[in-house]
Amino acid sequence: MELDREDELVLNGEFGETRRMMMEILVTLGKVFDAERMVPIRSAQVSGASYKTIGEYGLQWIRGLDARAAVPAILNPVGMDRDRWREMGISPEFAKKQVEVISAYERLGIRLDCTCTPYYLTITQYGDHISWSESSAVAYSNSVIGARTNREGGPSALAAAIIGKTPYYGLHIVANRKPGLVIDVDGAGAHDASWYGALGYIAGKEAGNRIPYFRGIRPDRDQLKALGAAMAASGAVALFHVEGITPDSRVFSYDPKGLETIPVEQKEISDLYKDIPVDAVAIGCPHCSPDELGAIAHLLEGKHVKKPLYVFTSKAVAGNSRSFVEIIERSGARVYADTCMVVSPCMDSYLAVMVNSGKAFTYVPNMCGAASRIGTLEECINVACS
Repeated sequence: MELDREDELVLNGEFGETRRMMMEILVTLGKVFDAERMVPIRSAQVSGASYKTIGEYGLQWIRGLDARAAVPAILNPVGMDRDRWREMGISPEFAKKQVEVISAYERLGIRLDCTCTPYYLTITQYGDHISWSESSAVAYSNSVIGARTNREGGPSALAAAIIGKTPYYGLHIVANRKPGLVIDVDGAGAHDASWYGALGYIAGKEAGNRIPYFRGIRPDRDQLKALGAAMAASGAVALFHVEGITPDSRVFSYDPKGLETIPVEQKEISDLYKDIPVDAVAIGCPHCSPDELGAIAHLLEGKHVKKPLYVFTSKAVAGNSRSFVEIIERSGARVYADTCMVVSPCMDSYLAVMVNSGKAFTYVPNMCGAASRIGTLEECINVACS
């Protein structure tokens, strides 16, 4: 790799051991993927924030670092709402360790927004080079915003945050953002985000790490979020195109000749909507947008939940949507920030959880040890209230 003079000094330890280690991570990554140089980034998003997922060894590693982020950097969801963890049933022992993780990241200059939807904080725009690690955030930033990021691991995203650069390879290069297969969808009719999550669950298994190009659908932003999050979870999709919708779909002069084409029928999607008994309902994976909180509030107004109903969002979105949050919580449901159903131990006691997200539908069985059921937002609310 070609390094500038300052990068070489960092790699030689002239700016401290932590920055040397971070540069070494990036240089090694660049060599593995044949990157010729580094590229400056506008922002970073760092995963590995929940004590549930990183454990004691991860905590000790972060604690041993001594540097500050060089660019705006956001933290992924942690294992609890920082203000309401007792209410969530989180043990004091877990809470103590989680606070230590958060404090360790704060000392490194990472912003404690604790969200998987950093794009709601407007820290990136079309064409920006960034270094994000949460899979659904990567899919959204690449596909819906048109920023440029690879699907980073927690250490490489943290390294990029501290150095302010990342290796120039993969999806940072426009030529590598071309579609690799076509997915023709029988998408006639209006659908909610859960339908796009179910479509993404199917499409991700077909695509793997290839870049899909969708035809036959007209999703809005929340539906695009659901589609990309599900594909990132069931496959390894970091970028997708939707004909006439996503920005890069207009960059490439698309020619389907030579690309594998996979049809997805309505029945394949509807078959995922199986009616199994559940003992809790969870919404907000990825974190809810203001519009989604508004829709939940509308469906819950004047009702009372009979099953635990968890709604997850970022602290910033919750703070800007207080009227919706108040309506939701009057029903007995709870809106939690900083965390989500996948990385919090609060969901581990349930046998079956209903979700409206293809990502959660994929992750809940392995991460929470519970059966998962997918349904529309309206179905989720009806089940919680019945």
